[in-house]
Amino acid sequence: MSFKTWMTAVTATSALALSATATADRADWPSSFTVGTASQGGTYYIYGSGWADMVAGELDIRAGGEVTGGPVQNVTLVETGDHEFGLVTMGPAKEAWDGESELAPGMEHRNIRAVFPMYQTSFHVITREGDDITSMEDLEGKRVGVGPSGGTADTYFPRFFDELGIDVRVRNGGASDLAGQLQDGLIDAFAFAAGTPISAFSQLEAEIDTNIFSVTEDQQDQLLEAFPELSAGELDADLYDSLDEAIPAISIWNFAITHQDTPASLVYEVTRIVMENHDRMQSIHNAAWETVPENYEHNDWMPWHPGAVEWFEENGYEIPAELRD
Repeated sequence: MSFKTWMTAVTATSALALSATATADRADWPSSFTVGTASQGGTYYIYGSGWADMVAGELDIRAGGEVTGGPVQNVTLVETGDHEFGLVTMGPAKEAWDGESELAPGMEHRNIRAVFPMYQTSFHVITREGDDITSMEDLEGKRVGVGPSGGTADTYFPRFFDELGIDVRVRNGGASDLAGQLQDGLIDAFAFAAGTPISAFSQLEAEIDTNIFSVTEDQQDQLLEAFPELSAGELDADLYDSLDEAIPAISIWNFAITHQDTPASLVYEVTRIVMENHDRMQSIHNAAWETVPENYEHNDWMPWHPGAVEWFEENGYEIPAELRD
């Protein structure tokens, strides 16, 4: 056998070996995967569908985002294995973990695992300028849309109103639907929680004159004392044309989750692709400016999936022992 023939044979054998290894690594992967998001017009839908498409292209696998009711539903869909991945805010996820989910009361969601940090969700309100509703107090007696049932806004805004002693008439619906209802005068305000800027709010600004507001500093202090799982936040003046200056807000962290039985090699690849493509993530939605590895520290209770642990520790981030699966 000539040297050239021998090298060709070795190369072919090596290629086959690599191909076999790659196939073996993916042998237990699902043929496709679904990411639970939220309503169309909201940040979750844009963000979740975007990274699902990005990962699908990189891994040559079918994947996509699915419209859902938001975090409360997403955590249960992952727990039961109906969805492979989901987007959640950490408050509703912790309630589900403890068996206190409004969707599945008494059912402890102990199969969920963290994959990567997303961004902070900020709670704020949009109204029509001519209605002169410019503060939380002005919502007294008004019809207020709070997003889909089971979403983050639906979970917290009614609690906020109760804590602040503000009586409102709550309406549920998707982000796009509620934006349309506000524009048509069917509701008086749209109170939502999502990564900023909220696309439905930006679209409304482009079509009508609006006011955008959140809590005062005193209200912020009161709500943080009542809901310690939340954080102090701020809406920058450049987020919306309706803002003249930065204003205080309430925020909560979002994470992508999966089921503990999802193949580790798939979770590793999902984590790697999202964490190593920050610019592409930001092109999906501006809220992804916070989708960086350093923000893994904002998960202080949910166990991490082993596939995610592998990527983070390869890249110098130490996952606490108590949060290892």
